Amino acid sequence: MRSPRNYRRPKMVVIGGGTGLPVILKSLHKKNADITAVVTVADDGGSSGAIRNYVNVVPPGDIRNVLVALSNLPELYLDIFQYRFNSDDSFLAGHAIGNLIIAALSEMRSGIFGAVQELSKMMQIDGHVYPASDDPLVLNAHFSDGTEIAGEAEITAAGKSIDRVWVTPADPTHAAPEAVDEVIAAIMDADTVVLGPGSLFTSILPNLMISNVGEAVRNTQADVTYVCNIMTQKGETEHFTDADHVRVLAKHLGGQFVNTVLVNTQPVPPNYLDRQKYDEYLVQVEHDFNGLRKLGCRVISDDFLSLHDRGVFHDGDKVAQELLNLACQPHD
Repeated sequence: MRSPRNYRRPKMVVIGGGTGLPVILKSLHKKNADITAVVTVADDGGSSGAIRNYVNVVPPGDIRNVLVALSNLPELYLDIFQYRFNSDDSFLAGHAIGNLIIAALSEMRSGIFGAVQELSKMMQIDGHVYPASDDPLVLNAHFSDGTEIAGEAEITAAGKSIDRVWVTPADPTHAAPEAVDEVIAAIMDADTVVLGPGSLFTSILPNLMISNVGEAVRNTQADVTYVCNIMTQKGETEHFTDADHVRVLAKHLGGQFVNTVLVNTQPVPPNYLDRQKYDEYLVQVEHDFNGLRKLGCRVISDDFLSLHDRGVFHDGDKVAQELLNLACQPHD
């Protein structure tokens, strides 16, 4: 065992968005990792989308959830930050208080990056939360039938097979999107870079399609780990195996770069999933371990399943422990 004097917290960069990311971050936070979260800014649905339509700011929803996951504030303060107004409150219907605070700070600090750093101090964040871009981005998709659509919500709702995605500035007069230097430095200095869990085309790839982020992930000496989704997702990954997920990542970045894949092998009990509440989930992702090994991936398979609220989730503590084990291993 290493002595406390020689102990160094493992540096972990977690890239993504959506509901799966905060689960992993909260568990890594409890295990004392040195965490940098890089969060997608191409969300255009729900409260985030409505705010984005009225205020020229990056959509704040995913950033809000990540801040809460890494905050050391008392639970009551976090509950207030997360509070969402009732649907019958017509003026504020559906908006989370945290989204409004982030939007206000973005105007006060002339951009989302400075706003999130300020809010990180206020919320006693242990680690770093970096928006993938300081500008709002639009996710674009080219489908296998040759058509194209712009907008994350529209892409998922199209119900077509996605061939590739890319991002463009929401303001067409702005230059091609780039991440700030802090994001790139964190990726290059990490022990482990974690992709996911999250929607492949709409939560993970929007970050990697920012040119300098994708380049940094390809070139970092860190172990790049993909936390594979448990379920296939309607309008995104229908009929996908775990190896198919990695192939799509490689295709988008011009070559295979994923070193390790975490795969859940525990079956979801029949008829457990609430199909109305979680209507985007289809069936469990099929395993293609031979395909993953041919891609040069180390496979870590285990029971990573957490069942609650009639939904299917990753067990954050188990995933976090595996990620910490990887971060503490020597790598080339």
